[in-house]
Amino acid sequence: MYKKFFIQTFGCQMNEHDSEVMAGLLEERFYVPTKDIKEADFILLNTCCIREKAESKVLSMLGSLKKIKEKKPSLIVGVCGCMIQQKNIVPKILHACPFVNLMFGTNNMNRLPEYLEKIEKNGQPIYEIVDEDSSAELQLPASREYPFKAFVNIMYGCNNFCTYCIVPYVRGRERSRKREDIVAEVRRLVEDGVVEVMLLGQNVDSYGNDFAEPISFASLLKEIDDIPGIERIRFMTSHPKDFSLELIDVIKNSKHICHSLHLPVQSGSNEVLRRMNRKYTREHYLEIVQAMREAIPDVALTTDIIVGFPGETEEQFQETVDLVETVGFDNAFSFIYSKRPGTAAEKFEDQIPLDIKKERLQRLNDVLSKWSLHHNKKYEGQNVKVLVEGLSENNDNMVSGRTDTGKTVIFQGDPSLIGKFVDVNITTAQTWVLKGKLEEEI
Repeated sequence: MYKKFFIQTFGCQMNEHDSEVMAGLLEERFYVPTKDIKEADFILLNTCCIREKAESKVLSMLGSLKKIKEKKPSLIVGVCGCMIQQKNIVPKILHACPFVNLMFGTNNMNRLPEYLEKIEKNGQPIYEIVDEDSSAELQLPASREYPFKAFVNIMYGCNNFCTYCIVPYVRGRERSRKREDIVAEVRRLVEDGVVEVMLLGQNVDSYGNDFAEPISFASLLKEIDDIPGIERIRFMTSHPKDFSLELIDVIKNSKHICHSLHLPVQSGSNEVLRRMNRKYTREHYLEIVQAMREAIPDVALTTDIIVGFPGETEEQFQETVDLVETVGFDNAFSFIYSKRPGTAAEKFEDQIPLDIKKERLQRLNDVLSKWSLHHNKKYEGQNVKVLVEGLSENNDNMVSGRTDTGKTVIFQGDPSLIGKFVDVNITTAQTWVLKGKLEEEI
């Protein structure tokens, strides 16, 4: 008899892909997914710890599982991922939620079937966190959310040690996958019907630096671009300190690399960037933007920005606003600084009061929204190629997809269009989405 599993993912695309891999491992073991958490025999929370809010969501959800566990004692509840890789987090979770049966970190997800088998056999909980990655070089299955697009890890870990970030401590040092393994995986995905891949790494621009004979991320992209059948190639995340002119040239001359670039700036103040240990300046960042736009005029630029970093003055915040006005980002993920245990910035003095951080974030978001709408307005009246990804969240008569530049497009259509490329005429531009009509219907 099949058992049912439910996975809740928190955090970034790396976590989303990890969840796909763990779902693939479970399905090999004759588990089947369910969207109804109350039906599940195994519930797994794949966690994030990049911000305090993400951890709070995990603890809140665990609290809500208590009643489900009481009604179904055989239920196995697991917590995995970045949050678990932190020191002293396991006792904290067990104190609040002693019913949790399984906890493991970022480096041993390949052992999930083994852990489940042991728990089912003897009923004893398993809490195992290891420092060495035992899964990076393995060819693990993945149960993809979309049959037509896929995540592909090209590297793991991070060497940057930004003072606000816990990722190097929970994901470990940078480890690049072999180029031939990545290319072979993309070829297999294309044979399986995938038309779009998203290459993943904490800092894709440093791909290959850890090899005895280093190779560049740009050269890897060029090789993937030549794979027959691939239609779109995306990647994230880039780091300004490692971004190269070679990469811009490869994107410019490619057939399939999307004209969208996510390049986190975090702050527009050189002093704040220095205290963040970002290893680039405001001026260097603007040089990259200028070179990118000169080479690829239609590129859509997105970014990450942290507001209220310790010691950030009003003048330094205004430098960030000024950079946003200078660049005019298509979109941005903006966050209030969140103190993370174990990071250097946790001990910094001059922590900014929450009310000031919230007020600055609102001012910044007003500017970001203005630019998002400005760029989207340029699409009105244009015909764009859209890869249809699914039904609209709010209307089953509408479908949603993305352009080459990463813009979300909503238009009337039926489920038969999902997974296909269609031409859409944009009729209305809003701040976050574009609306249009199928060209054949005009």
